[in-house]
Amino acid sequence: MIIPVRCFSCGKLIGQFWESYKERVTKGEDSKAVLDSLGIERFCCRSMFISNVDLVKEIGQFVK
Repeated sequence: MIIPVRCFSCGKLIGQFWESYKERVTKGEDSKAVLDSLGIERFCCRSMFISNVDLVKEIGQFVK
């Protein structure tokens, strides 16, 4: 799905980091190093990134 704008647990703004995170991880960088460089340090925020599954394309084919 789409990454939330704020972390559900602590309320920190995290949505603006999703595109750069996804790009860098796709290029082969370690996700831990990417999250550290983006300044995402809390466990709750990190879990939002690690556990997110991008299903927009799969769901989009059923919506008209």
